[in-house]
Amino acid sequence: MNSKMWRLSLLMILGSLVTVTVSAQSFRVQCPMTTALHPNTPTSANPTGGSIKCQQISGGDGYATMADGTQTYLFSFGPLSGLNDIAAGLPGTQPAAVFMTPYDPNAAAGTAASNGAVGLMPDSDGVTTTLPDPNSTTGGTYTVSACPPGSTVANDGSGRSCYTGHVDPRAIMDVGVMNGNIPAPMMAIDEDDEFFLTLTNVGMIMRPDLFEQHTVHFHGYPNASSFYDGVPDASVAINIGGSFTYYYLAPDAGTYFWHCHITPPEHLQMGMVGQLYVRPRQNRVALNSSLHDGLVAQQANLRTASNCAVDILCPSPVPPANTAVHSNNKSGSLTLYAYNDGDGSTAYDVEYPLQIHGFDPNFHFVGMTFNPEGFADMKDKYFLLNGRSYPDTIKTTTYIDPNAAAGNSQFVGQPLVSTAMYTQDADAVARPSQPLNAVINIPVGGKALLRISDLDVSEYQTLASLGIPMHVIGLNARLLRDTAGNNLAYDTNSITLAGGESLDVLLDASDTTKYSFGQIFYLYTPNLDHLSNDAENFGGLMTEVHICHAVNPATKACS
Repeated sequence: MNSKMWRLSLLMILGSLVTVTVSAQSFRVQCPMTTALHPNTPTSANPTGGSIKCQQISGGDGYATMADGTQTYLFSFGPLSGLNDIAAGLPGTQPAAVFMTPYDPNAAAGTAASNGAVGLMPDSDGVTTTLPDPNSTTGGTYTVSACPPGSTVANDGSGRSCYTGHVDPRAIMDVGVMNGNIPAPMMAIDEDDEFFLTLTNVGMIMRPDLFEQHTVHFHGYPNASSFYDGVPDASVAINIGGSFTYYYLAPDAGTYFWHCHITPPEHLQMGMVGQLYVRPRQNRVALNSSLHDGLVAQQANLRTASNCAVDILCPSPVPPANTAVHSNNKSGSLTLYAYNDGDGSTAYDVEYPLQIHGFDPNFHFVGMTFNPEGFADMKDKYFLLNGRSYPDTIKTTTYIDPNAAAGNSQFVGQPLVSTAMYTQDADAVARPSQPLNAVINIPVGGKALLRISDLDVSEYQTLASLGIPMHVIGLNARLLRDTAGNNLAYDTNSITLAGGESLDVLLDASDTTKYSFGQIFYLYTPNLDHLSNDAENFGGLMTEVHICHAVNPATKACS
């Protein structure tokens, strides 16, 4: 072979290798249908052992609209799964079978296809694979044929999926770019769950000069491994165009928050922060039996068992005897609890996340205009509840699209008739950047659980309740009990939090001689300079509490 032919052959070989390499590359998500801890199928009844939950988020930028009309630039996280639930102000965390369903923007609201992972692609490599059958007790196997392109089979009921975790990068970029939420997408899991969270860094289109990495750090959350803790010097940081899946085993119940841990003073101030809460095991074990069984389940689990007799730093004191069962849920749904209390004292009818945040508009403006940022001069002038200032905090969200075909997802298309703030994404679809209002609707004779997190980086924040006392039951994701199991919950008319702290508070309107249909109360800050939008006018930390005939447990709508 002469020299020219040899060079041509070498180029062809290298070209084929490059083609193979590129075709094999894509963003990935991880969301297994079964694991060693959860070997049962997603449809199997598992009342005490938790399940597998998944979520995907983007790291990038976006805009938020303040109540005075000012648009504020953000470094921000956005949803890449659970889009329909996020748009409705709900957590975006999904069971594995829902997550591993390709997102379809035209799917009916509330279906798996409206909350699945964006851009999920079927396994179409033409290979038939033999795998161990997780449902076999005799070591059996099953085969998975290559899924045809466009397949919609996410789960056949046996934990088998046509999807391997490959996702289409174009779909990810179309939906993720300029789709930042404030606060960041909400997450909610149950005790004993395994949680797979994929972060995809889509870059900052308004700051192309920045090659910012991002991470996810669960603040105050007892991770078993620093590898998944999100602190870059002990973990990993995700570059632009990269994805990384964090793995967590759900810890004790409570309200936590999460944020990016790359240059935290900057990224938190710029908006990369959100809430996570963990529901207690008692929700599952108490519904079909007695609360006593919840205590038995707690003591049977080595991770949550109480050893207070020998451990002075007892993390899980034995709850008091079961003396008061909250059996009548006023919201018309199953009774839920904030913690594994053993006596029903943390029962509630409806729950509301309240995420307090503050912005320095000058810092955000500088962050968008390529100028040095003055960290020492940061001073918040916009004050937000769930990403909004009053009166936007009380504007309920109704997603109605008069031009959408019947059955289409409610927030797809334009024009949009909605009170939520929207930002147009790279795919020309406007999606809500501040989807969560802060209205608190309580059914007559009921209780509301407020999961309050302070996400601020430079201010203490105070909230006061007029007319309905605040019954504080948890602090920093810990039930207020001493090591002897005594209840330390207390009543107050105001609470004060520093950045990084959380409280679980019950607003108790169960006394029907005091609280009746149609009454309106206020939750607001007595720090008068925090009741403003960068000036002495409307805005700031204030919302309304409504007493309703009934509250829809899914939409929180008042009737």
